[in-house]
Amino acid sequence: MVKQELDNVTDDLHQLSARIHQLAETAFEERESAQAIVELLRAHGIDAQTGVYGVETAVLAEVGDGGRTIGILAEYDALPEIGHACGHNVICATGVGAFLVLARAHAKAQLPGKVVLLGTPAEEGHTGKEYMAREGAFDSLDAAIMLHGYGYDCADQVWLGRRTLTVTYKGVPAHASAQPFMGRNALDAAIMFYQGLGLLRQQMPPIDRIHAVIPEGGTRPSIVTEEAQVQVYVRSKFPETLKDLSERVHDVAQGAALMTGTGVEMQWDVHPPSLPIRTNQPLTDRWVKHQNTVGRSPLPAGVLDESIAASTDFGNVSYRVPGIHPLLKISDESAALHTRAFEAASGSESALQGVVDGAYGLAMTAADFLFDDELAASVTADFEAAGGRMDVPNFFN
Repeated sequence: MVKQELDNVTDDLHQLSARIHQLAETAFEERESAQAIVELLRAHGIDAQTGVYGVETAVLAEVGDGGRTIGILAEYDALPEIGHACGHNVICATGVGAFLVLARAHAKAQLPGKVVLLGTPAEEGHTGKEYMAREGAFDSLDAAIMLHGYGYDCADQVWLGRRTLTVTYKGVPAHASAQPFMGRNALDAAIMFYQGLGLLRQQMPPIDRIHAVIPEGGTRPSIVTEEAQVQVYVRSKFPETLKDLSERVHDVAQGAALMTGTGVEMQWDVHPPSLPIRTNQPLTDRWVKHQNTVGRSPLPAGVLDESIAASTDFGNVSYRVPGIHPLLKISDESAALHTRAFEAASGSESALQGVVDGAYGLAMTAADFLFDDELAASVTADFEAAGGRMDVPNFFN
């Protein structure tokens, strides 16, 4: 039934993917993209709404009642200047497609549970899912699934946790030639901090990442810099190691202030941090099974080098409920995420085929979770064995 219903909506999903790709709206500005989702669902007789869980461009639709509840997530924000260079139009169309297929199937043979579609804005550079989570978006779910476009089919790849830090150094201005000894150079502090991060890398695990820029470093060479700012991303593979690395970066920032006699202000996480993804193995196994059915062979964990790792706010979801975030091949292996080559790939024929295969895999995995009691029990057991639900908002406090 899933395959038949998917055939009936394939053209609609292709049009949705192309429309979202063309709109390329950035974080928290995805108004037309969200409306395109709502219009498609309403055209199929499904009620949908925007502005849910405290986010204007979030989308919610539900089908079924009673039993277990599974969420299917859809992202649709783009990057500035380079559009859908992370393929969120494909994420959107696969998530909406899986939900639409199950909703149509439910109208003919009632599902033994509930399927929730959550349109989750602002993943790029932000944590839209965490804002929604704090308003209860995931409280009623027993599991959550989504996928991400890539250059490979991969069942489980490392996604790092990420925190942001803004460090502002406060110095004392002085004439840089006549009286430099009267000043305290905030730019010196920023540079010492930057260099300290470079030295810290020697004692970091290979998978950890730190990258920084100095967007403010003074006004004129003739003035000892009064204020300088450094912006930093801190990433790590596990929540605990991310917390530890954050503390070490904090100490380096403080040390640079001490060495230069400057003041320092630190602001962590203007937007909530992203946690690494905790992948649920039983759900992953079902994803692989259904991708095999459509001729794909997702790579298991550990085949792709784990150093090829980015971050996503789905990690925050995966520490609240069991979840998966597999990769779907829509491009050549040489096309890296966040490049113009991948932006082109996300609008290609390969991406359109990926929409169909991905929607099928998500729909079948969700259906298995609702119908198969033994699978559902193993999903819960795997989640609890990995540590169970985490108090995400307070983890770094």
